[in-house]
Amino acid sequence: MPQRIEACSSVAFGAAVAISPARVILLQTMQKATRSTSARRVRKRAVPESKLHPARSARLVLIVATAVCFAPFVGKAFNIDDPLFIWVAQQVVHHPLNPYGFSVVWYSSSMPMSEVMKNPPLASYYAALVGPWTNWSEFALHLAFWIPAAAVILATYELARSLTGNPVLAALFTLSAPAFLTSGTTVMCDVAMLALWMLAVLAWHRGLSRGRGYYFALSSIFITFSALTKYFGACLIPLLLAYSLIKRRRIGSWALYFLIPITALTCYQLWTRALYGRGLLLDAVQYAQVVRLEKSSRLVSLLTGLSFTGGCMLPTLIMGPLIMRWRWIAGAVVLAIPSAIAIALTGTVSPPDRTWLAVKLVPFIAGGIITLALTVADVWRHRDAESTLLCLWVVGAFVFAALLNWTVNARSVLPLVPASAILICRGMDDLQRSRPPALWKIALPVSLCLLVTLMLASADSALANSSREAAQTVYQQLETGGNRIFFTGHWGFQYYMQALGARPLDAMKSDFTADDVVVQPENNSNLPTFSPEVIASGELIEVDVNPWVTPQRGDMGAGFFASEFGPLPFAFGLVPPERYWILHFKSGPP
Repeated sequence: MPQRIEACSSVAFGAAVAISPARVILLQTMQKATRSTSARRVRKRAVPESKLHPARSARLVLIVATAVCFAPFVGKAFNIDDPLFIWVAQQVVHHPLNPYGFSVVWYSSSMPMSEVMKNPPLASYYAALVGPWTNWSEFALHLAFWIPAAAVILATYELARSLTGNPVLAALFTLSAPAFLTSGTTVMCDVAMLALWMLAVLAWHRGLSRGRGYYFALSSIFITFSALTKYFGACLIPLLLAYSLIKRRRIGSWALYFLIPITALTCYQLWTRALYGRGLLLDAVQYAQVVRLEKSSRLVSLLTGLSFTGGCMLPTLIMGPLIMRWRWIAGAVVLAIPSAIAIALTGTVSPPDRTWLAVKLVPFIAGGIITLALTVADVWRHRDAESTLLCLWVVGAFVFAALLNWTVNARSVLPLVPASAILICRGMDDLQRSRPPALWKIALPVSLCLLVTLMLASADSALANSSREAAQTVYQQLETGGNRIFFTGHWGFQYYMQALGARPLDAMKSDFTADDVVVQPENNSNLPTFSPEVIASGELIEVDVNPWVTPQRGDMGAGFFASEFGPLPFAFGLVPPERYWILHFKSGPP
């Protein structure tokens, strides 16, 4: 009907030109009224379409999806660096202004916690709000740290709403990334930092878009909290500064808000220097630099960073063939093959495993290359401030994880996950304008990625639970023997052994005798080496884990939490059980 009205109006307009100017004005007015009526009808027809995916329903779906994915792991045992954060939280309960004022055996001997811990204490302060009332139970702390995980997903959705036409998919890609889901089942600082990071970016983006100062103030507070949760959060300052300069093309009053996190971090540096003799912010930077000098070459670190990026941001690898040209995918694979061979030849795995290691590295490295290529392609297509923001976000996080952090691990790759998820959806936007893909071509990769990620999170949970089970088995077996129980190794195994009354073997101070026993895990960190001549006997305890995939095992090249164990973020294959030795010595100390 509107088209017929517009056609008649056009005919009348032509006749009026030949008759009189007055009629022309009259018919022009009628034509404008007809177009406005047609526009109103179009808007009325658009209303039901917008109700198909309302924001409120989308948020609810994402919260439920996040809860369902995390629910199986609320009883997971503490693992990796979880004990450090819990011990700091326990210290905060009694001495809130001295979070690192105690000692711990985390390496070979007792050291001040201020020298061991290389993260700020805000995540531990958060845990201290929950732990004392719940007896520091795994269930309660994991439930508390589910809140930041849900905040990451919701903030990704909100930011993606202004950057892509598929914001729900961007949030789901973030949820299904191995780096996010597996890191979210810990009580460490990484996901909490990312939640505050996302809120800071979202608030700053709205401040630039709407010109409201309170958004900048809110963002600066989130930047401060993010940096005091994990030092990497301070990278928001140069990132948002560059984004703002490109967006506004000049420095405005918004730049003054950066003084809030800068002042807070300066005060933190001075405060910790007064407490512990050195500022912990710069101390963490110096530690990373010193350890990096002792590591492998920068080329190997760069290639390992590509492997971790591709594996930890698995949605990019799986969706790459759908949103990128096949010649770009082929080029990534061609570059990945010699890179995988180079890592395998310089790796720490035994020579019979190097060929198979190279084969497993190829898809991960290709995925890392595709992730970086996707950022460059987005900048090339859009050439605006938002594409530059995403590019600097991803590339900056990659450079930090691969070349600046003390090790390459999934936790350092984690910050680039939401930005990469948004970039995938922006690539899908361009694809849908030219040749919309079938629904199954989207649903199948998302489901496959989520399945692999859930398998990895389950394997990580089984690995963590094996330490708790081994500690309980050892203690039940040795508690009636009358011998004192010492142990080596750290992470969750140390937490549960100490909770049962065993003592960490201190190379400098332990009053070990020949009547005592030492329990040593095989798959752990900072393990001492004992000469066979001093060992009288040994008993072996084995605990089954996930038999098909592992996040952390040196003999399989998997180093999800530290690339010293291997260049793969995770590995598929026949996973042997976790082994723990109960050692008796001929004389002490060993």
